[in-house]
Amino acid sequence: MLANIKSNSPQEVGEPGKVYLYGDYIFLNEINKGVHIIDNSNPSSPTNKAFIKIPGNIDIAVKGNTLYADLYTEMLAIDISNPLDAKLSALVSNVFPERQWTSGFIPDPNKVIVDWISKDTTVEVDRDGSLLGRWLGGGIAFSAMDAASGSAGKSVMGVAGSMSRFAIVQNYLYAVNRSSLQTYSIANTADPQFVQSSPMGWNIETIYPFKDKLFIGSATGMFIFNISNLAAPVNTGSFSHSRACDPVVADDNYAFVTLRAGTFCEGTANQLDVIDVTNVYSPKLVRTYTMTNPHGLAKDGNTLFICDGKDGLKVMDASNVNDIKLKHHLKGMETFDVIAFNKKILLVTTGGLKQYDYSDLSNIRLLSTISVNK
Repeated sequence: MLANIKSNSPQEVGEPGKVYLYGDYIFLNEINKGVHIIDNSNPSSPTNKAFIKIPGNIDIAVKGNTLYADLYTEMLAIDISNPLDAKLSALVSNVFPERQWTSGFIPDPNKVIVDWISKDTTVEVDRDGSLLGRWLGGGIAFSAMDAASGSAGKSVMGVAGSMSRFAIVQNYLYAVNRSSLQTYSIANTADPQFVQSSPMGWNIETIYPFKDKLFIGSATGMFIFNISNLAAPVNTGSFSHSRACDPVVADDNYAFVTLRAGTFCEGTANQLDVIDVTNVYSPKLVRTYTMTNPHGLAKDGNTLFICDGKDGLKVMDASNVNDIKLKHHLKGMETFDVIAFNKKILLVTTGGLKQYDYSDLSNIRLLSTISVNK
């Protein structure tokens, strides 16, 4: 029952997905199962405190005291004013309609699976079956109370990860499904209200907000939406590339897009594209850099962090976009997405969630690891 969507006893991390920070707490997605609540008051020694069971959960975001999470086709609003006593506030239907066939069934919104037993089984699936795997689950979404939340206490700027399907800008939440951009008013954070849907074709993957723009990645290119009017995003331009999965981050002048092979997107490219977006109506490719199998990425000033799959985390000097140079290479792990915020790194790997201090780029220090239980 939906009544079970609340804070339960802590569970060990099995398959970490997306993650966000709220005050002294980390909320870590357990792919297709729910969200771990972790006390991060000491980043060198985080403590697992509770678990919210949310079947089919892949994406998470937060504004003020409300956690937004997907449950297969639905979106939930969960009151986390007390993270150890989370409670369901609202359910929004049909936000991700493609997951009706991706998950193989249409869930009953009045009932949820609370647990299951895993057994080794061989089945045949089409290539879109991979949507429930690491492509959707391997990213990271890092958020906290933002200045516009209206919550009591100090405010913290929110930061979205490059592989997220949710983005929050002031009083609006944007969600991308396979074929459209959905806009919701969250002026009342506990009760999201649908505003409009913007059709975008097919194979839409990720969303990244920067100032008055949304940068949206798809299997065949990047779209730029102007959100000067937050309630009515307008598609201002696009950039096409060969078929590949492509997270994107951006700054005032450039978008940085990673393309990778070996996924349902059927692409063969493994590269970083730098795109000039000073004219949003006509983005232009600046340069392409060869990578191993790049996934998520983040940018802080002139430093670019790239998760290059089994080739680890690459720290690049991007002060000259025509000559981006590798400065540091953290090897020995398979990486999927990264957030660089306040001189800290949150990094999702197959081995778990890692936190680093990069206040001294010449001495990037591992602070902690939340390991998976395999």
